[in-house]
Amino acid sequence: MVSVLSALGPIFLMILLGTLLKRGLVFPRLGLGDAFWDATERLTYYVLFPAMLLTRVAGSSVGELQILPMAAALVAPILMIIGWLLLMRGRLHMDMPALTSVMQGAIRPNIYVVIAAASALYGAAGNTLVAIAIAVVVPTVNVLSVILLARLNGTAEPGSRSIVRALASNPIILAVFLGLALNGLNISLPPVLGPALDAIGRAALPIGLLCVGAGLDFAAAKAGQRGILISGLLKLLLLPALTAFACFVFGVEGLTAKVAVLFSGTPAASSSYILARQMGGDHRLMAGILTAQVIAAALTLPVVVMFLM
Repeated sequence: MVSVLSALGPIFLMILLGTLLKRGLVFPRLGLGDAFWDATERLTYYVLFPAMLLTRVAGSSVGELQILPMAAALVAPILMIIGWLLLMRGRLHMDMPALTSVMQGAIRPNIYVVIAAASALYGAAGNTLVAIAIAVVVPTVNVLSVILLARLNGTAEPGSRSIVRALASNPIILAVFLGLALNGLNISLPPVLGPALDAIGRAALPIGLLCVGAGLDFAAAKAGQRGILISGLLKLLLLPALTAFACFVFGVEGLTAKVAVLFSGTPAASSSYILARQMGGDHRLMAGILTAQVIAAALTLPVVVMFLM
């Protein structure tokens, strides 16, 4: 237990530091307002994380990994969670905007937290497996979320071309697939470019975690407690449990299974809030879900890791 806490503790301390910096409770003279954090998050999403993922995937060994079984073990539980929410929507007594926010909170992973956790617990091999999980899960949940929000909230449903265009321009997905292509072709990054991208990527985790902390909304977490509770139970407890069972069913073992379950047990993605605002979801509830899940994950994630051990 001590080793787990020592690995995961720094992650949540950096998230806490981001919260304190945003609110001026430490180093108030820095004056880090909303404009700073918005720009920093964009820098992390479009530059730092893609650089990190590209270099780590391109330089890793993926030939013997259980990619297809792992993909099935990650996606099947997501579809089960969505199916259950759709079947139970009449009994949950929620309007459609609230239901779609709960749904997003139950299926979308926070890649900042999961990469940091996998790196701390499993090193380079964990990073490679997380990158592959991102390539599988992120496009899947993005497409599902867009379609479900459009149909349930009655907003205009984007065409297949616009969805494909959005996925094709996602820097995280592009970096992973480019890294996999270079890896499969046994092509190394150029001598100057490779070390430069590696140096840039090293800043991704600490800055990304600070941005997670800066984005927490404690006032929103006090409202909509029922939706927050349902979403948290589904995302932090049921989804990793279903993923563990799916790994058994699909024959996923060892470190691959551990990373798959860890991936499913992290809090929801902050990008869920943006999508909720754009497509008629309950964005206030979404902000509360994101905040509550990050706080709760400080307790549930060590439990998930202890189960894996």
